[in-house]
Amino acid sequence: MARKVQSSKKRGNKSGLFKNGIVRLILRIVKLAVIAFVALSLFGVILFKYVNPPFTWLMVIRGFERKADGKDWKIDKKWVDFDEIADPMKRAAVAAEDQSFLENHGFDFRAIEKAIEKNSKSKKLIGGSTITQQTAKNVFLWPGRSLLRKGFEAWFTILIETFWTKKRIMEIYLNVIEMGDGIYGIEAASQAYFNTPAAKLTVRQSAAIAVIFPSPRKWSATKPTTYLKHRQYLIRKNMRRLGPLEF
Repeated sequence: MARKVQSSKKRGNKSGLFKNGIVRLILRIVKLAVIAFVALSLFGVILFKYVNPPFTWLMVIRGFERKADGKDWKIDKKWVDFDEIADPMKRAAVAAEDQSFLENHGFDFRAIEKAIEKNSKSKKLIGGSTITQQTAKNVFLWPGRSLLRKGFEAWFTILIETFWTKKRIMEIYLNVIEMGDGIYGIEAASQAYFNTPAAKLTVRQSAAIAVIFPSPRKWSATKPTTYLKHRQYLIRKNMRRLGPLEF
């Protein structure tokens, strides 16, 4: 009888050790995964402080979507430096997307509160993302609205605000943002819509491009609806109210 009890205890101890071993292994894997993610994300953010991102996940996804629809693969983009982008375009981006861009630290909590309030009363989702948040999403993440992606977006937003200047954020933002079907970045958009380089965009042209940022594959900078014309007017009005932008 005593031997049976001892044998039972040994099996119980082995089972407990096995379970504890599995738990420790899982925790170790999770710990290593977190360390690897933090290290890689830091490396990526610091790298793109000096190196221009060659592509984004959205560009690749859209390319495959075009192929699935029977269209040609198209990623129309051309990088231009910050000083090669017309000042009205920079002002239009700030006026349209993030008027507190130069003052905030990556998050506009008032805009987020307003978006949450409006989304609770409407089926149409309204974003409250800053230019830095949009840049984090465009450069490092995939499209979507899941809580997981938003969490990663917040993490990369903090890193970008820590290691990049506002000038660098705006430069990358205007060079990678989707601006039409297969069109990415302000130079490609400027040539496609107005047959002019980004350096020569006027106030009206800049507002016409900035107004389509929320839905660039649905809206057109050269064929605006009545709603978009009104939005362009508001953007130009905000551009005049912004004052000088000191990057």
